Parts: sequence; structure tokens; C-alpha cells
Amino acid sequence: MTYAAGRVCYDADSHILETLDWVSRFADPEIAGRLPELKLGAAGNATHGFIAKAQARVADAGKTALIDHDVIAGPKGWAAYGAFDIAERRKALDDLGFHGQLVFSTFSATQYLSSDDPDILYGGIRAHNRAMSAFCNEDSRLIAVGQVSLADPARALEEVNQGIAMGVGAFWIPASPGAERSPGHGDFDPIWRTLAERRIPFVLHIGAGSRVLPKAYENNGRPRPTDLLGGGENLRVKDYMVLSFAPQMFLSAMIFDGVFERFPALRGGVIELGAGWVPDFLRRLDLAHRAFRKSDPSVEGLSLKPSDYIRRQVKFTPFPGEDVGRMIRDAGPELFLFSSDYPHPEGTTDPIGRFERTFEGVDAAAKEQFYSRNFQEMMSVS
Repeated sequence: MTYAAGRVCYDADSHILETLDWVSRFADPEIAGRLPELKLGAAGNATHGFIAKAQARVADAGKTALIDHDVIAGPKGWAAYGAFDIAERRKALDDLGFHGQLVFSTFSATQYLSSDDPDILYGGIRAHNRAMSAFCNEDSRLIAVGQVSLADPARALEEVNQGIAMGVGAFWIPASPGAERSPGHGDFDPIWRTLAERRIPFVLHIGAGSRVLPKAYENNGRPRPTDLLGGGENLRVKDYMVLSFAPQMFLSAMIFDGVFERFPALRGGVIELGAGWVPDFLRRLDLAHRAFRKSDPSVEGLSLKPSDYIRRQVKFTPFPGEDVGRMIRDAGPELFLFSSDYPHPEGTTDPIGRFERTFEGVDAAAKEQFYSRNFQEMMSVS
């Protein structure tokens, strides 16, 4: 029996764990040699050893046979079955039983996304999108999540078009302004129009643009604690408490600058940024609309309540452990998506079980929306 146990289930968040040459081997020759090395966090060169060990395991049939089943409860990170090997990932998906799975990168953006050189920035993005498409295009259940930066609207549009031609199924956009412009600026309308017309969603994800906690808040006169996983690069408690601020700012701009009004077919997802904040966010959006519509023409000109744009066009993935049942009862069943985060350890060894334990009083139709129909709507698949 598969992990999904016969239910129709789509996974809105999974990852590859990159090998050291994941991006560079797909880069154009004039870019490949200029890309910085993959940054793997505080573990440094020790992580190189983890990767080498995982690559050796893939070539060892005996060791692989020990982990090629019940993969959700198995090793995580580079050691996971299907973490970076295409053939393994297809078999891992058979074991998981998911009908479809968005696939994000993990560390690739450290090589190019913060570069001041637009050729490195967009050359790295194109290489990344090629790599993700190559990994996913052999199995229709695997949906490649490409990246794009809004730093240069014209080049961003070019990479969106290139990515769509490669088979990219969604675009991860940093949850922040682009080139000192709101994401609702008219300069970005060609991007939103293209995504809307091609039925390709944008997605916000933990990482690029989502860390908004000022560093001074970590200076409390005490030693800095380890992160959530006992290392140095993951979440700490204060980071966790403000994770939702970046997507709230981004979505507020998309609403009040009129992007969702202009492009009603545009779809988006907020992935691995939690969702317990969503019901109150919807209420505050509508309160802001009532308070400011007489003083702000852009607010007064909206044809829908702000919360209705979100209900129509955006979905959210709760963290395992969040009370999804309560969210559904509070805000409605049309907003939330199942995700596993496989093979990252944050997804836990039983995300379905954790979500199911919150579903008291949630009917079968609402569960179906959570596990499949909301994903299908966001991705325009049936």
C-alpha cells in the first residue's frame, strides 16, 4: 500500500537536494565558470562528504534496497531515496502514492540570486530552470518549479517564457519588491499577464525574500542558539514568528495595486510559510478596504473585497502540526493545500497523519479540497 493509502493526493511542496554541480552543468558556457560555488550553510565541507556518501549509496544496490520503501519514514536530506536521482525519485513517488508533486530546489539560489551582475543572476536562473525541468520532465507527476527574479522586468519576462518552453510548471518568485518596485507596479504586468494566460502559477516559498527579521533582534546579549534542526542556517524561534510577514506584504501589494483585479486568471501559492495566519489576514484585508477606500483611489477601485481575490486566486500550505481543521472551519476549505516537504526533515515522517488529527468536524468534501482539488485548481490540472 502506498503512503497516501488510496486517497487522491497532490503534494504542493517537495524538493531536490542539489549535488555540487547541479546548476553549473546546465549553465551556458559563458556563465558556468563565473558562478560561485553552491553554499551549503554552516556545515561547510562536511556537507560535501554527505553528498559524496549519498552518491555512492545510489550506486550500491544493497544499500539502496534498505531505503527504497516506506520512504516517508526513511532517511531525509541527501540520504533520502530520490533526493537527487531522477530514477529513484520516480520510484519514490510510486511509494508515496501522490498523483502529482511540485518540486523545488533547496540551495541553488545561493549561487546567483543575490548577485549584482544581471548576467550571473539571470544566467543562473536559466541554468536552474533547465536543471529542474530535466529532473521533472521524464514523469508527468513531477512538476518543475522554476525561479525568476523581478530585478529586471524585461529579463524576468524572457526567463518566464524560456522556462515555460522548457516545461516549468510554476515560478518561485522572491517574496519582496523587485528593483525597488512593488510587485504590483505596471512594469511587471507583462509577467503576470503571461502567467495568467498560460495558466502557470507564481509561488512564494520560504527562502528568497522571506527573511524579514532585522538582525538586531538576534543581539540579545546571549549566545546565539542553534536552529530548528540543530545547525546554523535554518529557522530560529524569532524567524518563525515573522515568517508570514513577507507573503502578507507581497499579497497586499498584489491586491491593492490591482494585479488580481487586472488578471483574474492569475493563480498563486504560498508554500512552506505556514497558514495559521491566513484567516486573520483575510479579515484585516477587508478591514483595510473599508477603512481606506474613501481616501485611496486604488482601494476604492477594486471590484471585489480583498479577501475574495485571495479566495479566488491564492492557496496556502500549512505546516505539519498546524491545526488545519480549525483553519478550514474559520476561513473555508478552498484555501489550503497538502504538502509533504519530502525529503526535507521539516515535513516529518507522517505529514498526512498530523493533518488528519486536526480534521475533527471537517467533512469529506473539505478533505478532498485539501488533498487534491485546491491543488488542481491552482495548477489548472484535472
